[in-house]
Amino acid sequence: MPHHVDRRPSGLTRRQLIRYSAVTAAGVAALSASHPAAALAVAGAETGTGAATLDGFTNPTMATAPRFRWWWPNGQVDLEQIAAEVRTAARSGFGGLEISDVHHSVKGGLDIDNFGWGGEHWIAAVETALATAEEEGIEIDITLGPSWPAATPNITPQSEAAIKEIAHGSTTLAPGSAFSGPLPEPITPPEPGVTERALIGVHALEIVSVGKTTVLKRSSLVDLTGDVANERLEWTAPATGGSWVLLAYWERGSGQRPEGGDHTNPTSYVVDHFSATGAQTLIDYWETNLLTDRIKGLLGSVGGSFFEDSLEIETHATIWTPKAREEFQKRMSYDVFPFLPALVETKEKYLYDFDDVVTTRVRDDFNQVMSELYSEYHLIPLRDWAHSYGLEYRVQAYGLEQDSIEQAGIVDIPETESLGAKNVDDYRVLASGRDIAGRKLLSCESSAYLNKAYLTTWRNEVLYTLAETFCGGVNQTVLHGYAYAAAPGAAWPGFAAFSPYNGGVGYSEAWGPRMPVWKHLDRVAAAISRTQWVLQQGRPVYDIAFFRQKGWAQTGIGAPWATAAGIPIGWSHGFLNESGLFQELSVLQGGRFAPDGGNYRAFILDIDRFRGNEATMSVRAGEALLALAQSGFPIVFFGNWSAPASTGFRDAATNQRVVDIIAQMRALPNVADAAGNDDIPLALAALGVTRTVSHSSSSVKHVHRVSDGVDYFYFVNAKHNPGKDKLAYVEQDVTVLATSDSHVPYELDAWTGAIRPLAKYTRDGAAITVHLRLQPAQSTVVVLAPQGWAGATTPRAVVIETSGDDVSVRADGAVYLHASQAGPHSVRFADGRQKQTLVPALPDPIELAEWSLTLDDWQPAADGVATDHVSHRVESGALGAWTQLGYADVAGIGDYRTTFALDASWRPGSGGVRLSLGQVLDTFRVWVNSVPVDHVDLSDTELDISDYVRTGRNTLRVEVASPLINRLRVVNPAVYGVVPSQAYGLMGPVTVTAFGKARVA
Repeated sequence: MPHHVDRRPSGLTRRQLIRYSAVTAAGVAALSASHPAAALAVAGAETGTGAATLDGFTNPTMATAPRFRWWWPNGQVDLEQIAAEVRTAARSGFGGLEISDVHHSVKGGLDIDNFGWGGEHWIAAVETALATAEEEGIEIDITLGPSWPAATPNITPQSEAAIKEIAHGSTTLAPGSAFSGPLPEPITPPEPGVTERALIGVHALEIVSVGKTTVLKRSSLVDLTGDVANERLEWTAPATGGSWVLLAYWERGSGQRPEGGDHTNPTSYVVDHFSATGAQTLIDYWETNLLTDRIKGLLGSVGGSFFEDSLEIETHATIWTPKAREEFQKRMSYDVFPFLPALVETKEKYLYDFDDVVTTRVRDDFNQVMSELYSEYHLIPLRDWAHSYGLEYRVQAYGLEQDSIEQAGIVDIPETESLGAKNVDDYRVLASGRDIAGRKLLSCESSAYLNKAYLTTWRNEVLYTLAETFCGGVNQTVLHGYAYAAAPGAAWPGFAAFSPYNGGVGYSEAWGPRMPVWKHLDRVAAAISRTQWVLQQGRPVYDIAFFRQKGWAQTGIGAPWATAAGIPIGWSHGFLNESGLFQELSVLQGGRFAPDGGNYRAFILDIDRFRGNEATMSVRAGEALLALAQSGFPIVFFGNWSAPASTGFRDAATNQRVVDIIAQMRALPNVADAAGNDDIPLALAALGVTRTVSHSSSSVKHVHRVSDGVDYFYFVNAKHNPGKDKLAYVEQDVTVLATSDSHVPYELDAWTGAIRPLAKYTRDGAAITVHLRLQPAQSTVVVLAPQGWAGATTPRAVVIETSGDDVSVRADGAVYLHASQAGPHSVRFADGRQKQTLVPALPDPIELAEWSLTLDDWQPAADGVATDHVSHRVESGALGAWTQLGYADVAGIGDYRTTFALDASWRPGSGGVRLSLGQVLDTFRVWVNSVPVDHVDLSDTELDISDYVRTGRNTLRVEVASPLINRLRVVNPAVYGVVPSQAYGLMGPVTVTAFGKARVA
């Protein structure tokens, strides 16, 4: 049986970042104060928020702010520049920077002798970053190696602590032929630096057949290890039967180095992630060489986490660790050595299968053992060591065939990544591991795009990615990335870790002040911070969990039925495997499984979609599931479970025990079968399992969290691949179930911090129906809470139907109807009353066609490093992309200005005004009558400017910022010339439309 250890969190909770409650004058508070309309929005006539406040939402703090992956060219950095970059990020509203030495774009000139990772100057730079972060009130995370995987320069591939591999050699023998001489050399040659190897075994097996894999007769196996002398063998194959294969297995260092080129001298090599020696060597190196007294002191106050990227243990041979055979015997109760032919790989391809067993089950056992070794000998020791410095341990615990669901709960902060995610469920897998272990955060390395360097837009890419990650359970964003200013050979606009990349455009933006959009990102950072605040509240609530036999992540294997059909109508789901049945929170209470760790109301037991679609389950998991079913918990068996068996390579008695357990479960009245996708909702309905959120089929997705009896519903219009599968505007009713029948709905606006009581909804007991309008990638938060929650106004009446467009609530509780059409309108209230009202005549919509435009054109200065700003006055007066206006090579910021007049038929007390910008790319800001408009949601170009306009003449200013690609196309055509000129700017049409308002309660 597998060996189990206590994997529960050590009890360290995320530090209460009290120091962030008083943001410095130079930080986000100053940025917020720079927008006078912010106060107007909170206390404005139509917000209804009055004195409503919600700590962390109304005034976002660094505790929930987005972060950046901060790329350094090793320690080849200037200390003043390091401090400046920390200040720049902090004062734009970003809450943390993760130091990582990543420089794939640098092909030479890095001085690793004087400025290598971990050297004296690198340490001074880390100290500078930490000290400046302390002044600015943000956190610094530090990658545990130069890049990834974790490595140190004090080992060689021959060291006990270095990552190992099995390299095998083979030769084929005809029946009766003799082998005499040196053992066959490894098929995979050693990597540079690998100078030693140790023979661990020699096998001979009869070949049954040759195809995609070679099938071997398992009963024919001959162990020839003891016959080897000085790496030579004398052996004759049997004369009868088929041909034979002779296999020699060599253990050696893999010679893997961390990603991105040279970082140190001597060379750093990857540590063994599956042995205690590897982790301890990493810890000892940090303790001895990197953690100065000053760094230790600063880590206690501003250090966020030690970080490790995805588990990219790479070899063209077979991943191994010296104690693998011993550990396998202890955990699986059989010897792995006779099964090595089924485990050896070349270029990640298995070469051999056995004739009489399901070979994949042996591989599953081996992968499970390696997963447990990674957890017990790497993750847990490093997590506990991080805690000793008051830090947390953030890890992308995936990359191999490992139990990432369990590992997401072992580390303090599991992390996923948008570039590698193949669907939304790839996020949900890790979110579920977080939830069942009682963790709070799921971080995401977000918004890396291949071939999009200096081409990425917030409105067409980043916001879409964030929408998808958030609805998948992510609640901490680490943007990819923020590059140090310069590096050897880096051309304007500066060093970028991944551009140029292999001669091409590369991927990911190098966000920072080198980008024109940077001046607009303070508000984006605040919106992300508020959203993440919501998504970190309380505990998550799901409808169902899909039970899997494996906890693998980043596979793209989604949930049957739910992903394609259930989610579009409001169902929510998570994923559990065996490890999720034995957590501290894994209890059945009130008919819900793990009420504080997912709050599931039913399980769908799936067949093994990762290996051959077999119906397998371990005895341990089966017994736990049987106990749940016998307690009345609803369970649906999905797929063909007519011939179940145990997971892994087990004996007949064990397999029969699994058969018996499943038969007992399927005989229970609260257990149903679903042969195909369409049968799942029928089975759930038959078991009385319903969903919390209901709506007609659409691209709307949601996350539900409950805190102190208050329900938070994050709704977003999102798809995994919106470029291919186009998103469209969604307008529909959504019904949600409140924790209490007395709760009423509120809407939270992440872009402004406004808390709005809703006055138009219907209810049936705890079921409340609200109306959503969402542009692509747009989100909103609906909260169900007691009246007066967060100090919000209580509407004087509740409207359930109106002929107008909408209703709003003033600060005094008065309810106003909004209508785009003048004339009589009717309103029906929840208490049965009806009311007629009149919306006065409205001025005609105004299309704004005449504009003045000044382009701030960003270009490389004469030194090729700094940025010059060249101003162009565009005289055409018409709107259009800069490419259409004769400025195809311009990248920068466009300043658009015009005027419009509202005649006397528009009166502030009885009407409002909407501004439609039409098509805009990329980020934008708006001023009306010289006051910045606070109501700017970058996912929506429709703005309510009612609080900013006046009767008569009004001025309008729109500022649009672009990426740098159009300039880089001509500055560096060898790299960026392959990208066609992009259409940026205010394309319009821009219209101003009045709407009427009338008080109805």
